[in-house]
Amino acid sequence: MAAIDLAVIGGTGVYRLANLQEAEAIEGDTPFGKPSGPVRVGRLRGRRVAFLARHGEGHSLPPHRVNYRANLWQLKQLGASRVLAINTVGGITERFGPRVLALPDQLIDYTWGRASSFWDGEGGEVLHVDFGDPYTPSLRAEVLAAAARAGVAVVDGGCYGATQGPRLETKAEIARMRRDGCDLVGMTGMPEAGLARELGLDYACLAVVANWAAGCSDDGEITLAEVLAHVEAASAGLPGLFDALLG
Repeated sequence: MAAIDLAVIGGTGVYRLANLQEAEAIEGDTPFGKPSGPVRVGRLRGRRVAFLARHGEGHSLPPHRVNYRANLWQLKQLGASRVLAINTVGGITERFGPRVLALPDQLIDYTWGRASSFWDGEGGEVLHVDFGDPYTPSLRAEVLAAAARAGVAVVDGGCYGATQGPRLETKAEIARMRRDGCDLVGMTGMPEAGLARELGLDYACLAVVANWAAGCSDDGEITLAEVLAHVEAASAGLPGLFDALLG
């Protein structure tokens, strides 16, 4: 099978990849069940690119019900070696307000009960991967360089805190996360990053800040309409960034 130059996993509000040409929808099953939906494989800037909507193309899967193992396994089987994950997040610290794009370099996992490893059955290999740097430095550097060429502002660095969801966090939980050193909060960063490492995939997170986290602003209740508007505005630069990354 031909190699895939880049696989993109889309988060909330990102259900397709703009300008993907000659796209073929590939359905499939894996030893870990079905992925979130079809993997759409096509061409972008003449390069072979795959796109998968993490929550399903109709956003039918909440964060704790996403089959992260099947998603990553399917992308690997289709020939992907690099995965850029788009994650919709809340901002905690000052640099990470709504409509910001960020490329975190650390994360803290607050999730529970999710299938977090490919090696959790009886027998087989027990793998303890090095996860000190959860995002592949070389891929992060490529994305940052592409953003600079495209004139797309991206905040370099930050710590992503992955929470269970699907509810949003309390003010006290966000205050704890701030004390822990988190700059961003989302619900899909783990176990996805850890599973990618187990499969030997280069993996980076491009975080789209959709709102201030609880207690971080005086804007009142967070609404879905507000979140989607911020995601749409922040995502406007993504086509140019992808063109620069693949060009």
